[in-house]
Amino acid sequence: MSRGHIWLKAAGVMGVGVLLALVMLGCGGSKTTGEWPEKPGPKIVVSFAPLYCLAANVAGDDATVKNVMTTTGPHDFNPTADEVKLLSKADFFFIIGLGLDEDTAKKMKDGANNSNLKVVELGEKLPADKLCEGKCEHDHGHDGKHDHGKDPHIWLSPDHAILMVNVIRDELKAADPAHAAGYDARAADYIKKLAALKEDGLAQLKGKENKRLVSFHDSLAYFEQAYDLKVMGVLTQKPGEEPDEKQMKKLIRLCADEQHPIRVIAVEPQYSTSTSGATLKKELINRGVKDPVLVEIDPLETVRPDELTPDWYEKKMRANVKALADAMK
Repeated sequence: MSRGHIWLKAAGVMGVGVLLALVMLGCGGSKTTGEWPEKPGPKIVVSFAPLYCLAANVAGDDATVKNVMTTTGPHDFNPTADEVKLLSKADFFFIIGLGLDEDTAKKMKDGANNSNLKVVELGEKLPADKLCEGKCEHDHGHDGKHDHGKDPHIWLSPDHAILMVNVIRDELKAADPAHAAGYDARAADYIKKLAALKEDGLAQLKGKENKRLVSFHDSLAYFEQAYDLKVMGVLTQKPGEEPDEKQMKKLIRLCADEQHPIRVIAVEPQYSTSTSGATLKKELINRGVKDPVLVEIDPLETVRPDELTPDWYEKKMRANVKALADAMK
């Protein structure tokens, strides 16, 4: 049977939509894998999904953006040969830095053999007074544990997302001045959307008397800052590890305080097998805390490849704020 007949048969079985997706994967249409398309303009790689959204909204049709990390986030990621290969023809690699993903970026850059590649650590480009002190501990597989000097979770604030958009815009304008006006216009439009993302969230949370919560790990400092919340404690210092008995007792005392009880417990979809949130909720019920609730707050560190679109960041951030607003009183 000819290749053409095979493809026609596939179309009948899978449907046109699936077949088109396969065609796009084969000719560079994928946002995460495959060859670069044959088109002019800067070739941009980003480390993970929030940065894809920031870069794609600035790039428009004047540049191509590909994302490296999908279902494995920056805390646990180890690149494959195909992912390293993406950098071999790239012009930019936008990452967060600040102790989060630069070790992985260096490993990938070293393997890509591309002397023209520019790695931009967006976190290092932000004003120092806009950065929070880091507290959480992450384990990067090839280098072991890393304690952050500054909190790297800057993408969880629309304010900081705007600052990163400005950096991306300026980098692309300098590399591709012929399309500077387009980068300026798209960045301005996207910044308006990000500003609305913050204002709409604040409006949803307005009037909530108790904005205290416990987060899963210490990732919400910038989110807390942007939306006027009060993160009073964390379930774990390192994602994926359960708190020990001493830590859990401390959290129970904190949350069960008669004068200032904490009933909202944030958990993360990336660690759905963790039992610490449910354990804390049960203990609070036993101690008379009224209506403790588990709220899923996605730190936006992972994404299914088929979900990744330029507006994914906005959708996920809005979902996080709505979940909190619905849970808080």
